[in-house]
Amino acid sequence: MANTKSAIKNARKTATRTRRNQAVKTRLKTLAKVVSKAAAGTDAEAARAAAIAYSSALDRAVKSYVIHRNAASNHKSQFAKLIFAAKQ
Repeated sequence: MANTKSAIKNARKTATRTRRNQAVKTRLKTLAKVVSKAAAGTDAEAARAAAIAYSSALDRAVKSYVIHRNAASNHKSQFAKLIFAAKQ
């Protein structure tokens, strides 16, 4: 348990940030599933739109330091390959 005023405040801040970051990460996982499902389907335009939404969400997560920029880059690259393969 935190003993000082600053430690108590930092514990509150950490809890708030953890909840916010968890919501962002959950959203990213959901969008990744949507992209995978769309890529497995026959509608290439829906897969492309889902990939754009996922890429945008990754960029926003990077901007707020929820995930590392290289991790986001790797995810975007893998899903771009998936979408490209589905298109052909």
